[in-house]
Amino acid sequence: MAASAGPALSREEVDRALARLGAERDAVESALLSLQDHPGLRLLDGAGLTGRTQERWSVVGQGLPLLWALFDRYSEALASARAVRARRARPGGPELAELSELLTGDAVTVPGGAPDGPQRLGAPARLVERVSLDELMERMNAWYATVLEVVSAADAVWTALPARIDLLIAELRRVQTLAASLGVRSGTHPLGDDLEALDADLEGLRTEVRTDPLALWRPARVPAQRGTVPDGGATALPSGVVDTERFDRAGRALDGVRLELENLLRLRDDAEERLQGVGDLLQRADATLAEARRARGEVLAKIAATEVPAVPGPASALRERIVLALELRQNGQWYRLAPLLDALEDAAAKELARARQSLTEVTQPLAVRAELRGRLDAYKAMAARLRVAEDPVVLERYEKARWLLWSAPCDLRAAAGAVARFQQALRPAPGEPGAGSAPAGTGPGGAVQDRIERDGIGPYGTGQDGTGWGGAAAGGEPADGQAVDGRVQGG
Repeated sequence: MAASAGPALSREEVDRALARLGAERDAVESALLSLQDHPGLRLLDGAGLTGRTQERWSVVGQGLPLLWALFDRYSEALASARAVRARRARPGGPELAELSELLTGDAVTVPGGAPDGPQRLGAPARLVERVSLDELMERMNAWYATVLEVVSAADAVWTALPARIDLLIAELRRVQTLAASLGVRSGTHPLGDDLEALDADLEGLRTEVRTDPLALWRPARVPAQRGTVPDGGATALPSGVVDTERFDRAGRALDGVRLELENLLRLRDDAEERLQGVGDLLQRADATLAEARRARGEVLAKIAATEVPAVPGPASALRERIVLALELRQNGQWYRLAPLLDALEDAAAKELARARQSLTEVTQPLAVRAELRGRLDAYKAMAARLRVAEDPVVLERYEKARWLLWSAPCDLRAAAGAVARFQQALRPAPGEPGAGSAPAGTGPGGAVQDRIERDGIGPYGTGQDGTGWGGAAAGGEPADGQAVDGRVQGG
């Protein structure tokens, strides 16, 4: 038995209720037609669904036929009320009571126990129910919001992802072609394995988007209020976002692989030049080691009592690695050549530095002798400027230092002491104020230092006549191999 509608409505209340319900009926019809033409609904009806989407749509997919059935009941009840109202221009008490029952009472019979319908928890399931027009409108709104939520979410995923996934797969194919040209394949190189895994992941993602779009939909943390159809307006779209995390992660991984492959591509273009550079460094190292070996023989012949370090041999192991690098380049194995070539460049630079260090260590005694010779020449020129070149002590000490420095083999320790004693013997020229021998161990100090400061004489100056001992020019010396005191002098 239908529930009582309560007090009868007045004629004005009946007319207002009919106008409101008529407007709501028109809005529902417009919304249902739009939902029926929704692209997401067409895709859901024709897709082979799986997973979460299949579970939801197996229930929600019944909503649209049910909505049309409820709408028909609503339209019929509203039409009946309008027919009663049209009997008289001024309805009497019986008509108003009947209209009140139709408009506000439980006068509409609808199917009961509909899945996912707005039934109260714990209420017994019934085949049919009698509800009011307002309750029927609420039920339609609830079903409409449920269907629209699923349809709009699926459509949002299908709109956002498939085209982007196809573009990323096309880029993956281009990168795979580049990898194959560089010899990078699955099972032989980590980059090839990465590309194969990306291919499988993107194909799986594309299949999931096509068959289970709701798996990639993330509703808002606070669910939006279900839409209604007031005043002819459409319901609000469900709140949420498309989950693109897997897509974005695959894109970043593909970018990383592409960058590494482009580095290998640059290596392919520059490999010949870089290998040539490694060869040039080794040639320079070999030439430097050869110079060090020649210099070592010279040092052993010309310098006495000196321990000269041995000169290392060429880096044969490094040359074997260069042969391997050439084979890798010939076979196009760029991913193996890349780390090897970096190591070869570093090793070749270190080999050249080692050769230069060996040459420096081997020639150190010759450098010391050259420095002592330069000092002796400088002090000789200083003696000439100070007019003490003919002093017997100065002359004797000069000849002694000169003999030691130009003898072969040269005793560097004795020669250094002789040069120091010659420096100490310098004194002012005869007739100058403060004449007299400088105290031993003081060097060119006292009056000699005053003259140096006064006349600006430097250690590499020359005498006024430009001559030195024995009629030679200042700084002159016998050539290597010339006899000095009965001994053949070395270079």
